Amino acid sequence: MALTTDFAGIGADHRSADHPKQDYSRYRIVPARHPGRLVGTVFAAVVIAAVLYSTFTNPRWGWGVFAEWFFAEPVLAGLGRTLLLTALATISGSILGTALALARVSKSPLLSSLSWGYIWLLRSIPLIVLLLVLNNLGYLYETIRIGVPFSDTVLVDYPMVQVVTPFGAAFLGLTLNQSAFFAEIVRGGILSVDQGQHEAAAALGLPRHRQAFRIVLPQAMRSILPTGFNEIIGLAKSTSMVYVLALPELFYTVQVIYRRNLEVIPLLMVATAWYLVIMTVLSIAQHYIERHFSKGAVRNPVPLPFQSFLARFRGPALPETVAVPAIRQAGFQDAAQLRTGGAVRVQKISKSFGPLKVLDNVDLLLPAGSVTAILGPSGSGKSTLLRTINHLERVDSGFIAIDGELVGYSQKGDTLYELKEKDILKRRADIGMVFQSFNLFPHLTVLENLIEAPIQVRGTSREEAIRFAGELLARVGLSDKINAYPRQLSGGQQQRVAIARALALKPKVLLFDEPTSALDPELVGEVLDVIKELARTGTTLVIVTHEVGFAREVADTVVFMEDGQVLETGSPAHIFSRADHPRTREFLAKVL
Repeated sequence: MALTTDFAGIGADHRSADHPKQDYSRYRIVPARHPGRLVGTVFAAVVIAAVLYSTFTNPRWGWGVFAEWFFAEPVLAGLGRTLLLTALATISGSILGTALALARVSKSPLLSSLSWGYIWLLRSIPLIVLLLVLNNLGYLYETIRIGVPFSDTVLVDYPMVQVVTPFGAAFLGLTLNQSAFFAEIVRGGILSVDQGQHEAAAALGLPRHRQAFRIVLPQAMRSILPTGFNEIIGLAKSTSMVYVLALPELFYTVQVIYRRNLEVIPLLMVATAWYLVIMTVLSIAQHYIERHFSKGAVRNPVPLPFQSFLARFRGPALPETVAVPAIRQAGFQDAAQLRTGGAVRVQKISKSFGPLKVLDNVDLLLPAGSVTAILGPSGSGKSTLLRTINHLERVDSGFIAIDGELVGYSQKGDTLYELKEKDILKRRADIGMVFQSFNLFPHLTVLENLIEAPIQVRGTSREEAIRFAGELLARVGLSDKINAYPRQLSGGQQQRVAIARALALKPKVLLFDEPTSALDPELVGEVLDVIKELARTGTTLVIVTHEVGFAREVADTVVFMEDGQVLETGSPAHIFSRADHPRTREFLAKVL
């Protein structure tokens, strides 16, 4: 016997019969009580009151002496030296530490080793020992002498003790100590930036210094700042160590005074109070600087207190205006060719990662303006092939050329010379790439993402870059998002911005690495529609995709790969209807 039960109407009928609709607006609301919180609050209040009462009623604290010396001239002079040492050592230590961090992550083994050795040595030496060694350099080197090599000519001959004064030794010692610790903080911040950000910056052809200071370091600052400011606060307190040099900074000055009047506690409280003021100012600065570098990190950032206050007088900031040409419709149907597509020649390339061979003698010819879809199971080498075309991955053997120009090499007669990184970056600008996980720069707005590469790589004027960016955003249907940050966009919107960013360089070839695999199913269509329109612009498209139906509709050529080899190449009609290779037929039977 089949038993069917309908639960849908049970509760509804019962409620409607016994509990008619009620108006709760006249009821009094009693908040939930939390006796544990009340006990904790009372305990904290009692402790605070007891500490304050004991502190301000005990005459031995000497608050009169504290008030007498708090603004005394010697104390303020010592405070000034403390602040000056802190500021100078912070600036010089941060600059030197950043340079050391960049050296640590450089590809030069000697430079990286030198940086590591410096950091190892300076972190090993106690600060007080370092200060004493620097203060006694005159015993090791009596003079600083600069002359002409291999001759008796002396250009500079200066006594060391006049160069490395107690203040100079303090500044140098604090700088060297600070830079060693700060270097590791910066390196940790650099390593925290997603690898995709490095690849996206390289794929756009941005120069290495621009990648570091515009893309990587601003994102790394979110990790650098908390520990970095902790080091700065520690540095401010570490200035008290220079008392061993008899340098009258704040702590040394207080020591001198209480040794004369024997008022130890009140004078120590003077120093403590000033250190509290310094720490408070640094903590406030840290809060505002962290908020500045958190741009794009949250969907709805809360304005800073001063921003809210100033906005009342000057009004809200207006978005940057962008002149967008009249466009009949979204998409690229009515667009002139962005740039004539380039022919791609992949000549017998191979690539291995250790013992794993991911590309094996791949040979392809993709005509200019063609649309090529690369299919195959996961791990077949599709994405690696794509990354070798724009030289994000260097091949072990074989060559790739765009319009007959080798990627990664220059030819002189019968000799090929590998290009330097800066030259590879310039050529890479002709090969745009859209990544699977978007790789938009999260700390830059949509507009800034689009105009960064044209200005820095192509030398386009800012006005022209903004105008073209506005046109591209209009064509992908995102004109209203021009001042938004990537985190404020949906996945489909981010991918459309990524497509527009790649097109902003007007590349000859545009590579798509599974552009829809990271999207929800309902967002796939909006991205595929944009790519369909791009297929009509004349730009050469190479698309790695699992969207078989899309490949059948858009592609001129379909490439099937497995185990790093191209098993079959042909038109969509041929591949999808009468493929020659049995593995191709087996694969398509499972996905169609």
